[in-house]
Amino acid sequence: MTTVKTHKTASRLGLAAIRRRPEPGAVPALGQLNRRLARVLASRGIRDASQLDHGLAAILPPAGLPDLEQGAALVADAVQRGQAILVVGDFDADGATATALCLRALTAMGASTVNFLIPDRQRHGYGLSPALLQEYGQGHGKVPSLILTVDNGVSAHAGVAAAKALGSVVVVTDHHLPGETLPPADAIVNPNCPGATFGSPALAGVGVAFYLLAAVRAELDRRGWFARRERPNLANWLDLVALGTVADVVDLDDNNRRLVAQGLARIRAHQCAPGILALFAAAGRDPREAQSRDLGFAIGPRLNAAGRLENMRLGVECLLADDPADARRLASELDRINRERRSVERDMLDIVATDLERALGGQGDVPPMQANDWVRFDPGFHPGVIGIVAGRLKTRWVRPVFVFAPAEVDSDGQLLKGSGRSIPGIHLRDLLAEIDARHPDLITGFGGHAMAAGLSLGADRLEAFRQAFAEVIARFAERLPDGREVLTDGPLAPEDFQLDFVEALDQHGPWGTGFPEPLFDNLFEVIDKTALKDGKHWRLNVRPEGAADARPLEAIWFNTPDPLPPGRLWQIAYRPVIDTFRGQRRLKLFVETALPVPGGGKPDF
Repeated sequence: MTTVKTHKTASRLGLAAIRRRPEPGAVPALGQLNRRLARVLASRGIRDASQLDHGLAAILPPAGLPDLEQGAALVADAVQRGQAILVVGDFDADGATATALCLRALTAMGASTVNFLIPDRQRHGYGLSPALLQEYGQGHGKVPSLILTVDNGVSAHAGVAAAKALGSVVVVTDHHLPGETLPPADAIVNPNCPGATFGSPALAGVGVAFYLLAAVRAELDRRGWFARRERPNLANWLDLVALGTVADVVDLDDNNRRLVAQGLARIRAHQCAPGILALFAAAGRDPREAQSRDLGFAIGPRLNAAGRLENMRLGVECLLADDPADARRLASELDRINRERRSVERDMLDIVATDLERALGGQGDVPPMQANDWVRFDPGFHPGVIGIVAGRLKTRWVRPVFVFAPAEVDSDGQLLKGSGRSIPGIHLRDLLAEIDARHPDLITGFGGHAMAAGLSLGADRLEAFRQAFAEVIARFAERLPDGREVLTDGPLAPEDFQLDFVEALDQHGPWGTGFPEPLFDNLFEVIDKTALKDGKHWRLNVRPEGAADARPLEAIWFNTPDPLPPGRLWQIAYRPVIDTFRGQRRLKLFVETALPVPGGGKPDF
């Protein structure tokens, strides 16, 4: 396909361009798989059938995780001695699932006192901090014997030092990239620390916690701890690992796919936390047909909403609830908060669009020409939603974006909190590190990874940051795409429009970041269309080109204008899904984008 022509047509219509993945050089023998499915898997790095083994036995052993044995021994000591353990989590879904996992597993191992603490996004900021410990001490009298961080801690220099000064043993589990120095913890378990040789550095925070807990159980087993008590099966909580892994948008490498596949299997069998089942019900999803997309786009956002607008303690309590009625009540509250979050998000995006139209003559869906305009701020922005808004703008503009909101006031005055989202080829944390090196007094603090990062700076430094960002991003001009595009796996053959093919796709996931869900494109005749929900969504009846006798297929296109006149050929990028209604299963196509074929003929492939 001629990408330039496609981009021009797409840009004129306000749609995404369509580009096909390069065909893999060789398609390995993967059993009796459909040839198209084998090509899909090969294009995602599958070279051997063993990579498709999602059994528990195929999960990587813990060798190469730094400080794992030391951290496990310290936690096992606290369990054996009946000492109090405090789990300090993060206010996102990864942190919430990791916190719930530790409480459930440590309690099952026989720990006598395990509590948890989640910082408030607005009052405490991120991770273990002196302020968080001070507030905890005021309410509880003293800090516990052992503090276990999950999904945070590798950058908590002041917080770890404060905990050590108060007499606590500190074990850090984290997956974020460390800075030049590490905090003075007693053990730091992180697959991204220097010297780590573990085979899956893409582990989410909940995945790191899972490995530590497995090591704790092994250590207690070695000490004979389970001679008089039941030895818990950690696989019972892989539903939590799956949810946190998908919601944190980490790469689904071979090992993460196994962890997620095992968790999804438990959810489908209803062998999972009642809170997860309640969240599925609140989202109107059937857990018996759970896929990774449900965790990423329905369950994860409802859990994350608590940490964005209120306090993630509510989310952790939902995941810890054993009574189904309590779980439903908490899930209902999370659903309410998520609806509020969506409203706040829409308002913030409207402000961006209005600002651009007024100041630049642009529109919210068209990227501004100047890079300093990819940094957005408004005094009314909510600090808990800036990451989502940055992600939305990044997707619309296909540009790295930072969004700032007012944060706390310190001794130097008003601070701003920023959240950034990036595109492939531009490592956001490295970009911030370069800005910090060039302008040492500009950024108060920063952290993150390739695709997402956060920072804080003084309100009077915003314009300086905009200029510094524009200077650094200019080096990446050649990496900026012409516009939005979707990457497809090419066309399906007529015989692939069947339920068994879609079932095979679902079975060979889970799909997600780094292992993207298959997307195909074909030429279709649009037979007719029906507007849904005030014209925001459309139901289409389409027929593949050259298949005049074929039964029409139903396609759904969400959040789009009305660009498809019936009776002509369109190149449609779509995802085939199985829709179940009143016990009947049928094939549907979810449309990602569509482009008219010039003159109704074939595009230039």
